[in-house]
Amino acid sequence: MRSVVPTAIRTRFDSVPLGLALVCGVIATSVVFPLTWLVIRATSVDPSRTLSMLTRPGTLEIVVNSLLLMAAVTALSVLLGVPLAYLTVRTDLPFRRFWSIAVSLPLVIPSYIGAFAFVSAFGPRGEFHSILSPLGIERLPEIYGFPGAIAVITLYTYPYVYLTTRAALLSFDTTLVDAARTLNHGQWSAFRRVTLPHIRPAIAAGGLLAALYAVSDFGTPTIMRLPVFTRQIYVEYNAFGQDYAALLSLQLLAVVIVVLVLERWVRSGATIHSDIGEAAGESTVTLGRWRWPATLLPAAVSGIALVVPIWILGLWLVTAKTGGRASLAFQWSFAFNSVWVAGLAALVATLAALPVAYFAASTDSLLATVFERATYVGFAVPGVVLALALVYFGTGYVPALYQTIPLLVFAYTVRFMPQAVGAIRTTTQQVDPRYVEAARTLGERPARAFRRVTLPLIVPGVIAGGALVFLTTMKELPATLILRPTGFETLVTHIWRAQEAAYFQYAAVPALVLVAVSGLSMVVMLSQERGD
Repeated sequence: MRSVVPTAIRTRFDSVPLGLALVCGVIATSVVFPLTWLVIRATSVDPSRTLSMLTRPGTLEIVVNSLLLMAAVTALSVLLGVPLAYLTVRTDLPFRRFWSIAVSLPLVIPSYIGAFAFVSAFGPRGEFHSILSPLGIERLPEIYGFPGAIAVITLYTYPYVYLTTRAALLSFDTTLVDAARTLNHGQWSAFRRVTLPHIRPAIAAGGLLAALYAVSDFGTPTIMRLPVFTRQIYVEYNAFGQDYAALLSLQLLAVVIVVLVLERWVRSGATIHSDIGEAAGESTVTLGRWRWPATLLPAAVSGIALVVPIWILGLWLVTAKTGGRASLAFQWSFAFNSVWVAGLAALVATLAALPVAYFAASTDSLLATVFERATYVGFAVPGVVLALALVYFGTGYVPALYQTIPLLVFAYTVRFMPQAVGAIRTTTQQVDPRYVEAARTLGERPARAFRRVTLPLIVPGVIAGGALVFLTTMKELPATLILRPTGFETLVTHIWRAQEAAYFQYAAVPALVLVAVSGLSMVVMLSQERGD
């Protein structure tokens, strides 16, 4: 049976063509380069003023709040995402295909829409309070601050862990579990000894995305009135405090580096390779009497995450004031623009992620690790910071690119390429190196061996990564607002304009269209997965 690959075999395949290393270096440099603006800006501040700003009473509060929020969201996302992935892939859960899609859909809802919906529903004067007040319930638990921010971000972030773990489980050789069971290991023991080591890199990749999203989210902490890095950076930029904002951004990057090191440590160790495509997904765990009760978990999680926003959006349509405002009327061109730029970003990010992910999965060299880790930096930087950095470079050095689609797509790629890198890398790690060795002994060149052997086996990871980039691009707000060409309206920019003007009925339609289009992309992605 397939097992842990000997070190000698892995070392022999750690030799990667120089051309691949150069390509990865160019990609990593391109991703990190815009962020040098932060260093330039921060180092230009007088040292005494730097010390004064970083020792403000509010700075420590911002750091602590950001770290606690990130840790809580990551832990809860893992606690939700891993069981949901296991239930929808490895068990005989009723309506498994339906739940596979349902628990993925919260990812299509922008967290700022989710936060606004939860405040509207569960706030002090929210809709839920109006329903319960006739029953004598005068006060609901506080939703602002940590409770609301953690709950909302987790509900719309756990799909990162779910999707990466699901992709790993779909390509898992279940005969390894069967072999463990024949050696008198129970279900839990077999999961802990065989399945968990196999999916641990995928869990770590998904947890990393959840952590970076939590620490870089701007909308939800702002709505929940929680002082964190992103909120304060945005406030300082608006108040022309760019020096303090740059220093806070560097602190945020330091947090990101620590997270990347921790994620590298969690997923380190031996990798289990298997004959994916042959035995994957053949064995199903029987839940027995727990088969129907087990549906309560996906039903509760997806129900809360999806029903509340749709309920509030529906109320906006029905009860919001009806004063006409032609400039906010919905047009289908907004949806077309969103799909177009999101599709371009998904294509570019996936193509850029392929060599980086393959390099990282094929060798344990420090160079590969540096290149891969570099791609994650952009994901942790708030969209407003990245956008302003690109405005600085665009207006100062390449004015022809300022407010153009290429620059906008580049911003999306920098922000969201790590999602594709994580999904592709974890799937590539599961390809048995002996397959590649066999192709090479038959005279295949490295590039041709990758195309004919490795690429067909990592399709689930490529699809999952591209879909994640598409979905997050569809709902990205700050970068779109700042970098879009003049007059280029998307669903998120239209929603933002309608909310700013307090014409909520105009925000409801594009928000529902955004959810529908993103949901369809999720259905397409899941329908192409093998072993479901």
